[in-house]
Amino acid sequence: MNPIDFKKVALETLKIEQQALDVLATQIDEHFVKACEIILQCKGRVVVTGMGKSGHIGRKMAATFASTGTPSFFMHPGEAGHGDLGMLVKGDVLIAISYSGKSDEIMMLMPLIKHVGVPLITISGNDKGPMPQNADVALTLGDIQEACPLGLAPTSSTTATLALGDALAVALLEARGFTSDDFARSHPAGALGKRLLLHVKHLMHTGNELPKVSPDTPMNRVLYEISDKRLGLTTVVDQNDTLLGIFTDGDLRRLIDKQQGFDVNLPVENVMIKKPATISSETRAVDALEQLRDQKINQFVVVDDQNKVIGVISMHDLIQAGVA
Repeated sequence: MNPIDFKKVALETLKIEQQALDVLATQIDEHFVKACEIILQCKGRVVVTGMGKSGHIGRKMAATFASTGTPSFFMHPGEAGHGDLGMLVKGDVLIAISYSGKSDEIMMLMPLIKHVGVPLITISGNDKGPMPQNADVALTLGDIQEACPLGLAPTSSTTATLALGDALAVALLEARGFTSDDFARSHPAGALGKRLLLHVKHLMHTGNELPKVSPDTPMNRVLYEISDKRLGLTTVVDQNDTLLGIFTDGDLRRLIDKQQGFDVNLPVENVMIKKPATISSETRAVDALEQLRDQKINQFVVVDDQNKVIGVISMHDLIQAGVA
């Protein structure tokens, strides 16, 4: 093996790929605008195809479209010739990627693509190949240098293609008025989805899990309710479930320390916290967590607009749900 300055090679590679993006920027013209308009008018899906490294980029492009409001999937051109072309139907838009603009696998499909009658957008180095010549819109990357010193492995060209796909996705995202809530709906299992989609109402304790006592309840029964419901507190409510106060296990410790014990028959209304922290069930879970941390408390009582108790939510609930 020859001695090599790895850092130097890395920086040179990045420099060449940055230059490729500079070249790509000069190619963004009315063809890009037309491609966006065609995709926006699409009633079906955006189908992306490409062979080899272009195919790998195409898969990522389709995934980015799909997660940002443009229904999309990847179709392998080799498999398309053996039945998968049935994925492509009238109303769709096809994006075909080939730096040379003459991928054999895609060119073999061209008559059938024309027969289906879908708009064809191509992405290639220039507009001279047979693919861009048959396209409704030919997007080009420009004359770029591959970072590979042999000029063989797709490097700068795939970087530029990926960036062009991102540019399309972001332009379409903004045109559709796509929001963070929309993004979260397509990422419900991810951390971002949980942060944006989960609300207090999805995580709060309700029904039989909800600790409640009346104001005249003696302390021995209050302690039983706290222990039984295992939330570290009980709410104190009137006959209509209107919140009057709370009593927590922390209040119990402070009460014992202060009084060196207490009367088990003492009504809870004598020692309860009369203005506890409350929150709406419609509050985002991530905002509830932030408020708990800001107020340095562990739980919120969840109330409706009439101040009736409908739930309890704790910091543990929020962290366990993956909101943090």
